[in-house]
Amino acid sequence: MSATEAICRRRGTCRLCGATKLGKALSLAPIPLANDFVAAEALSREQPRFPLDVFLCESCGHLQLLDVIDSKVLFEHYLYVSGTSPAFVRHFRDYAEYVAVRFAPRGNGFVVEIGSNDGTLLKIFRERGWRVLGVDPALEIGEATRRMGIPTITAFFAPDLADKIVAEHGRPDVITANNVLAHIDELDAVIRGFSRLLAPGGVVVFEVAYLVDLVEKILFDTIYHEHIDYHSVGPLIPFLATHGLQLIEATRVDTHGGSIRCVAQRIGGPHRVGASVEQALRLEEQVGLRSMSTYAALARRVDRLGAELLALLRRLRAEGKRVAGFGAPAKATTLMYHLGITADMVDFIVDDSPLKQGKFTPGLHVPVLPSDAIYQRRPDYLVVLAWNFAKPIMEKHARFSQAGGRFIVPLPELQVL
Repeated sequence: MSATEAICRRRGTCRLCGATKLGKALSLAPIPLANDFVAAEALSREQPRFPLDVFLCESCGHLQLLDVIDSKVLFEHYLYVSGTSPAFVRHFRDYAEYVAVRFAPRGNGFVVEIGSNDGTLLKIFRERGWRVLGVDPALEIGEATRRMGIPTITAFFAPDLADKIVAEHGRPDVITANNVLAHIDELDAVIRGFSRLLAPGGVVVFEVAYLVDLVEKILFDTIYHEHIDYHSVGPLIPFLATHGLQLIEATRVDTHGGSIRCVAQRIGGPHRVGASVEQALRLEEQVGLRSMSTYAALARRVDRLGAELLALLRRLRAEGKRVAGFGAPAKATTLMYHLGITADMVDFIVDDSPLKQGKFTPGLHVPVLPSDAIYQRRPDYLVVLAWNFAKPIMEKHARFSQAGGRFIVPLPELQVL
């Protein structure tokens, strides 16, 4: 068995409904693991590429990857942290306010966050007087979060862990799971764990990237192996119901280029189903999320955008311009590989995460540097690979443009600013 085969397997059933009729809706270029950044001494290490094919369930309409990477490989030494983004910190402050005002049983409560990352959201809840507990499989991030005083269990969430939390900490009034339910292969077991963990009258609040936004805004680069599910409300309603949970809210939010905040309670719980659920269902029907032709049209739009961006980068290189990138998110791996952006088109990439600085991007091995490199090396153009944060990035680095530099924002539409 090859190293590739050892960490990647192909499943044959829909992750939500178990059906076996799954059609290939979209096929992107194979990529290495999108967060597998490489130290200088390991540049000779082979980084295998894995298929990036997206399948649509003909039964329930759920969009998903079937090629599944071992979750320990992906998440035990995870590099992404929420707290380095001021925009995300603001988002989570608004999020905590929403939950506290809308669902707090008293002035405060007990919240358990699944996929708690660096504890950014839990710190905000704790400031409000809530009792908090995080669950996350990332070893280094979990240890750092505990040192900051946020109680965190380093583990993958499962029903048996839910039972242990109930025995040792009690049942939470609120379970949160943000940008994590797209990452889980055995989603059935996790939602079963939510049902066993949640207090009577409590709610589960989770945010996921919204498939409507992916289709409407051509956000193909959000497809990579950490994201094995591309969620929409239609398939989620019956899936949650099989575990005794009822979707009561489905509100669109701006994070990650477009996400949806879902709230669920036990069937027959105290809250009424909000109008947002029916509104989401109507929108999804209008967009055509269950039609293969929708994804064929998306592929054509991606090809057109890629041709425009490549032509621009090649012209700039031919003119002798220096081009760098801003942001080294996982999505940049998909964007660069699928559109054919090679290492000789981008001199370096800057990123604010110390975990990525001094390393090289997956496969293409573009160096990742601190943002000071913009002013030391003075590129003429910056491709904003972290395009979902384009506005705050451009505001923070206004002096780059004031000195004559220009920003290239590739998505949702190609812009030179």
